Amino acid sequence: MANITAKDIQALRQETGTGMMDAKRALQDADGDIEKAKDLLRERGLAAASKRSERTQTEGIIGSYLHMQSGRPVIGVLVELACETDFVAKTEGFQEAANDIAMHVAAARPTWVDREDVPADVLDKEKELIAAQARNEGKPDNIIERIVEGRINSFFKDNVLNDQVFVRTEKFDGTIGEMVKGLAASLGENISVNRFERVQVGESAE
Repeated sequence: MANITAKDIQALRQETGTGMMDAKRALQDADGDIEKAKDLLRERGLAAASKRSERTQTEGIIGSYLHMQSGRPVIGVLVELACETDFVAKTEGFQEAANDIAMHVAAARPTWVDREDVPADVLDKEKELIAAQARNEGKPDNIIERIVEGRINSFFKDNVLNDQVFVRTEKFDGTIGEMVKGLAASLGENISVNRFERVQVGESAE
């Protein structure tokens, strides 16, 4: 059994947003390997979230972020982060996460929250463009379907919030979706981003 220190546990907690006992247990199960422990926590977060998926989210907060330039705000973002109880909504970690996600939206400019939010016609058109591009590159027909599958994942990473890697990797090295699931695992509630709005000076709304 590896010697697991309080410093190791704290480091894992900071990276994953999990509770002390969950972090300690994951490190023990991973024999002190932090990367394996992170994977375990993500797997457990997914399992825990699936058990909570039927519980309603009627509470939450609005996270916000203003990006300043030359002493004036030029980008503003509002994010609705939903949870089940006002107790969780009032916690520091939950509020910090909402504001962090708002800051990420300002920088990464996603269009949709989740893959299911992408309209079917938009997705179909993107797949057609990818397939046409692959043919123009001389790719054989028998592998074009795999190329489309791979490149459509890149499309999701560029445009879907939950698929995007959090911009401050030094704070959390993973996607927004993984961050939210880790938060749900640590706080014991079903948590999700319901919606966001991003406004930038000089950009007209469509």
